[in-house]
Amino acid sequence: MSSSDYAISARGLGKAYTIAHNAAKHTTAAEAIVHRIKNPFETAQRETFWALKDVSFEIKRGDVVGIIGRNGAGKSTLLKVLSRITEPTTGEAVLKGRVGSLLEVGTGFHPELTGRENIFLNGAILGMTRREINAHFDAIVDFAGVEKFLDTPVKRYSSGMYVRLAFAVAAHLNPEILIVDEVLAVGDAEFQKKCLGKMKDVAQGGRTVLFVSHNMQAMAMLCSSAMLMRRGQIEYQGETTETITKYLATFGADREVAQDIERRGGTGVYRFTEVTPAKDLFSCNENKEFRFALERRKPGDCPFWLSAHIVDQAGVVITQCDSRVINRWPPDDDAQEGTFQISSPWLKPGTYRLDLYICAYGWGVVDAYEGACGFEISPVLPYAQAVPAEALERGLVLSSFDWQSGPLAVRASDEPPYDTVLLGG
Repeated sequence: MSSSDYAISARGLGKAYTIAHNAAKHTTAAEAIVHRIKNPFETAQRETFWALKDVSFEIKRGDVVGIIGRNGAGKSTLLKVLSRITEPTTGEAVLKGRVGSLLEVGTGFHPELTGRENIFLNGAILGMTRREINAHFDAIVDFAGVEKFLDTPVKRYSSGMYVRLAFAVAAHLNPEILIVDEVLAVGDAEFQKKCLGKMKDVAQGGRTVLFVSHNMQAMAMLCSSAMLMRRGQIEYQGETTETITKYLATFGADREVAQDIERRGGTGVYRFTEVTPAKDLFSCNENKEFRFALERRKPGDCPFWLSAHIVDQAGVVITQCDSRVINRWPPDDDAQEGTFQISSPWLKPGTYRLDLYICAYGWGVVDAYEGACGFEISPVLPYAQAVPAEALERGLVLSSFDWQSGPLAVRASDEPPYDTVLLGG
């Protein structure tokens, strides 16, 4: 196959970052100067971290390719390199055609400009003429559903409005290559469905799509092939279903790595040292409780929070439980223990895993403990009646609900069907 048949060709891509450890943090220049005077010979320990290392691949024109991997695998870094947001440390990538990218909320938008102005700005960045942008303008506004706020500065948009308009611009302005990161998770279910449909239309039009998501169902539905990334490298590239299978298997294979405190992702200032479920088998509708312990492993002082993801066997994050939402901030102790408890939604029978994270403002992810523990949900259902399988086959979770109905009330012929109020004299 000739090189002209490829939309993207990457050779030996690498991206390195320098990480400083034990560096004192200062909020003012005066503090920094005083600290330097008092500690003239102090030097921060520096480490080179390779977010990408020797990544090579080729993607044909018109292919829809998924990029799968756990947090920290290098997926977003790869997309930023391909989108020319950041330069690679080694290697090169050749992209043939205009690139429309949606990597995070607000990418390519100027907050002080209105939605209308940002549509024309993005079109110009893609190299389109004003006539071409005008031809797609109404479709973009209709897709995004922000007509009422079109002349409002986008800094006043909600995150959902922001991402709807950003995706509409990226998908409608005729890019030959469309790059979409997990940012679609910001939108509601209806909008995500519209986005997937639009990406299908883009692909069927002969354009190339790169799609990063943790939603394996969407990945299988949309992508003709996929790449599995681990530790900054491409471990496997092939048919989507097979790639998903290999991805899910990494959670068992990486169990030893996850247990190794020093090898987990994050800055490592704090680490989970122990995580255990209160029991191995929970009922669908009972409280699920998990006990944990964490400790400070490196110097550092910053408010941090905890986050838990419950993930099913297909790799779908069923729910995220962030301690900020309920205003829970762990104390800044060197060692502590606690519990995480979740009462709803009711989980369907099956096997699940718990991913735990420690995060801090200014530090990012401190500890990424993916696969911290596994647990089972009993096949005994919480409903009083035996039910056929098709009554529960839809949806990701079970619910506590009720239906009530009765005979239609018989009204007198002169009685109105609802309360009325007479106005005037």
